[in-house]
Amino acid sequence: MRKLERTMKGLANRRRLAIVKLLMRERELAVGDIAASIRLSVKSTSKHLGILTHIGAIERDQKSKFMYYRLVTDPDAILSRFISIIAHSRE
Repeated sequence: MRKLERTMKGLANRRRLAIVKLLMRERELAVGDIAASIRLSVKSTSKHLGILTHIGAIERDQKSKFMYYRLVTDPDAILSRFISIIAHSRE
């Protein structure tokens, strides 16, 4: 039950939902590109990315001096259902 609660809280933010949708479309992006797309500072975007990483929605990879983020390739069943719902939303 705690995992479900943590996942729901992690996704219960319009900026984080926007990040998930963006990564569905673009596959992998640097934090600066994500920040520019959602019109938020890099610092605030990094905090949102940290939460999404913590709940297991995204993973990160450092390439040179840049951090790149992408959706996890094998999300668990709970997270997978939420990602599916987000993918089919109209906003």
